This record gives sequence, C-alpha cells and structure tokens, in this order.
Amino acid sequence: MLILTRKIGQSIIIGNDIEIIVSAIDGDQVKIGIQAPKELKILRKEVYEEVTISNREAVVSRDSLLQIKGLLE
Repeated sequence: MLILTRKIGQSIIIGNDIEIIVSAIDGDQVKIGIQAPKELKILRKEVYEEVTISNREAVVSRDSLLQIKGLLE
C-alpha cells in the first residue's frame, strides 16, 4: 500500500487518466474529487461490497432454481 500526504488542492495521478484531488478537510473527514473517464465505474467500497454480495446471492438463487427445475423434468 502506498500512503501519501496531500494538502487541500493537491492531487494524485493514477495511470494516465485518473486524478484524485483533495478538495476539503474537516476534522476526520476528507472530501476528494475524482476525475476519470466516464466509462470507468467508481464506487464507494461499501457499495461495491453490497453489489458483490447481491450478485453472489443472485447466482446461488438462479442455480438453485435450475436444480429444482432439473428435478421436475
């Protein structure tokens, strides 16, 4: 893991086309801006984890339905 110190207005570049900018610091909360190509999906980690769990549950449900359907045939 790379840990960097940045001040308000300073940024970090990832690759050639992603920039993360520190826009404000208020106590223990840091506000960041992200400039990236529109086709790049950017999610907060907790949202990403919820989507991943939901997708896994959907696959299990679909597989279960296929197994039940197989038993009925």
